[in-house]
Amino acid sequence: MDKKEEARLSKFLSLILRHQPETIGISLDEAGWADVDQLIIKAKENGVDLNKSILDFIVSNNAKKRFSYNTDSSKIRASQGHSVKVSLGYTTKEPPLKLYHGTGIQSVESILKTGLESRHRQHVHLSDDIETALKVGQRHGKPFIFEISAREMSLDGYDFFLSENNVWLTDSVPARFMKPLER
Repeated sequence: MDKKEEARLSKFLSLILRHQPETIGISLDEAGWADVDQLIIKAKENGVDLNKSILDFIVSNNAKKRFSYNTDSSKIRASQGHSVKVSLGYTTKEPPLKLYHGTGIQSVESILKTGLESRHRQHVHLSDDIETALKVGQRHGKPFIFEISAREMSLDGYDFFLSENNVWLTDSVPARFMKPLER
């Protein structure tokens, strides 16, 4: 499978497994899992050629590890980033001292006023390294990085979760815990 096709199918899976499963007529269970056989059938009925080996390839090779199987590979889900309500079953974890959030420069002023909000997703996504935050920010134009006082937030009662693909998740980040990172 070439990179272009892999990216196209990964975007399709993100749409279905994170945001709009009803687009192809499937549903996710309360933990975000979709039946693999049903996903393949419904994808094909909607003009997307999927099979188990293609799913195996995407789950194994996606650089961001966005998707995972259950233990017997009969179900698949997105690791995080859902706009549909699911309970991924993550337990609260103590975050590192600092985490980072990348965004586009055009959003900085608004974020400084309101902090980071989950908006149409279930959680705010944070990374434990600047390079990842920079890559995320580049998807939104000229990148800008915020340093988050994560441990201080945790001590103040905010919960943090670590997704299967090592993305830190929290409900929101008040502006008082954020510092623009000078680069």
